[in-house]
Amino acid sequence: MTTKNSSAHVHDERFKKLLENVKEAQKNSGVDLSTEEDLSLAVMNLISLEEHFFFTGVKTHKPEYFDLLNEVRSLRKDLLGTMISAHEGETWCISKHLLAATMRLIEVGTKLQSDGLKEKAKNMFDRAYRTYSLFWAVRLKLVSIPHIDDSKAGDVNNKNPWDFEDLISKLVDCCDEK
Repeated sequence: MTTKNSSAHVHDERFKKLLENVKEAQKNSGVDLSTEEDLSLAVMNLISLEEHFFFTGVKTHKPEYFDLLNEVRSLRKDLLGTMISAHEGETWCISKHLLAATMRLIEVGTKLQSDGLKEKAKNMFDRAYRTYSLFWAVRLKLVSIPHIDDSKAGDVNNKNPWDFEDLISKLVDCCDEK
């Protein structure tokens, strides 16, 4: 029977190995994660703009808002295309919807925070980060890595020894300007 400490050590070693493999793949592919993090946030905002132009067009009955929506959509498609160039199945749409959901969850968390509902806000922020981590798992093609135990994905209170969120926190660091 293994002890809790030796089990945690095995998980730590597997995480370090996985992190090394991903960093090596990143180096070989030339993906600049810091720049792509900024780009992913820009794409999130463009998706939100598409939604706002839609609702404004419907509410005001002014078709020029739909023209602006189309222009923003074109820009969003181009920018997302620089990140998700070779995709399989529906990874393009999955990526777009994960980014859109992340942005909305952040906005809901921010509203809850400003209403003084800090625990609810934290829960929403945790969900936003989890969703954003899933985007990166798709983007970096980590979804097929069998070593990550993400079986309790819906449970934001669950803390696996390491998971997608931990991996993304280590990989995507906008403050690391190497």
